[in-house]
Amino acid sequence: SAQIRGRSRHSLIRAAASSTGPSSERKEEVFFDGGPHYGDLVANLVFGFTLFWLPLTVAAVFRALFLRYRFTTYRVTILSGLTGGDRKDFKYDAIKDVKYVPRFIGEWGDVVITLKDDTKVELKSLPRFREIAKFCLDKSGVSG
Repeated sequence: SAQIRGRSRHSLIRAAASSTGPSSERKEEVFFDGGPHYGDLVANLVFGFTLFWLPLTVAAVFRALFLRYRFTTYRVTILSGLTGGDRKDFKYDAIKDVKYVPRFIGEWGDVVITLKDDTKVELKSLPRFREIAKFCLDKSGVSG
């Protein structure tokens, strides 16, 4: 069934891709797509040899394996969970404030985004955290 009413599947896919909206719409572009900074995992693995640091090491391993962040021109997406099925999205116009805290001499950092409904979204161990925080502030129109 490669033909559907006289049109091949490939031409339908191309037609659907080209008709995603009016030509005045801009394409959604990705600013950052990735997981936590690898240094967070390495540092926690080194300190994990002490029993005291072991819970933090386990948390860093799970972040490295099961957490992804995506910042695009339209939204912030957080993918988590064993299968990546837990997804949280919000648009920049929902942002009220953005703060960040440097970690490990500023190599990576945590970003806290406060939404207009006073929900706080913590993004842990982000690489390029200063750029990402500035990008979120710029897109949201909030003065930082």
